[in-house]
Amino acid sequence: MLLEYFQMIDRVETVDLSAGRLTARSVVPEKSPVFEGHFPGYPLVPGVLLIETMAQASGFLVLASTNFAAMPFLMSVDGAKMRTFVEPSAELDIEAFLEHDGSGFAVTKAKITSAGKKVCDAQLKLRTMPFDQVPLGDIVRKRAVEVGLMAAIAADAASEK
Repeated sequence: MLLEYFQMIDRVETVDLSAGRLTARSVVPEKSPVFEGHFPGYPLVPGVLLIETMAQASGFLVLASTNFAAMPFLMSVDGAKMRTFVEPSAELDIEAFLEHDGSGFAVTKAKITSAGKKVCDAQLKLRTMPFDQVPLGDIVRKRAVEVGLMAAIAADAASEK
């Protein structure tokens, strides 16, 4: 996890397209400029960055389920609950579930746990825009390879055979 670069997902662990589910992992860095102000002497991951982590997992799920047809952008967060604090070095398990995809929008439910303890959860709505309308396709595909999304998609396809 590189907080200051908004690279929240370290690794996509699994994708199950038939179930509309993605799991990912991330480790909070021990040091980050984010912690200098949040909070001095008591570093905590800001809740907004936990929401961004769930949004990125959801976005990867939407990318996988649409075969990279469109770029997902976070549009709204509903029912978000922060259940505990997240400190440096915490290992996070992220899950995203696809509830709806179509008409240029996707809806997911996502959650984060750490050491089996609930951290946060929310319903996320994403706007999907075809990559010919947003010049991000190459960057997104490169990041998908880096975090193992492509390998997870391939593993899911192999398990379906």
